Amino acid sequence: MKRQLSQETIDNVIGFHGHFCPGLSIGIRASELARRELGNLPDTRMVCITETDMCGVDAVQYLTGCTFGKGNLVQRDHGKMAFTFFDRESGQGFRCILKPEARGDAGGELSRLSRKIADGTANPEEEARSHVIRQQMQERIMDADLDALFEITAPRERMPRRARVLESLHCEMCGEATMESRTRRFAGKILCQPCFDTVEQKV
Repeated sequence: MKRQLSQETIDNVIGFHGHFCPGLSIGIRASELARRELGNLPDTRMVCITETDMCGVDAVQYLTGCTFGKGNLVQRDHGKMAFTFFDRESGQGFRCILKPEARGDAGGELSRLSRKIADGTANPEEEARSHVIRQQMQERIMDADLDALFEITAPRERMPRRARVLESLHCEMCGEATMESRTRRFAGKILCQPCFDTVEQKV
């Protein structure tokens, strides 16, 4: 499927994220894939597990309505450009991961240049070349067929439960209210995770 979103919608996604980049393009197309596979679900039915914390997640939030605050966006820190989407009502779902060839032949060059720019060793010509490659990659991703971009498989994990409202307990070290499920026990006291980390030292 070629890109279906209007330019106005894409501009809104860019405005939400703050800039346009290849990562945002991937999130835009993954969101389109979710709509293709699961339909135009209301944001209370769509659920997403993201395996990255990069730019594309902002596109997923904007276009699918999956957000951390509603509890229907869950992040797994796997460092993979992969997303699992579910329809909470039907239970239907799928996992998609960006194919290695989706970035094109210049992907390795862009990674090398990005590292040089990040550590301050890139010269002006390399910075300009990086900008050109990024634009080319964005266009490639935005214009590609979805099936050429993503490998689509069954979900690897179960659909996350709905968000629950739990009791707050007061940490006996710092005194701050903490969701019950996020507290730890240490030496007979109820502690929040940061306080637990300060007293439970392995070395």
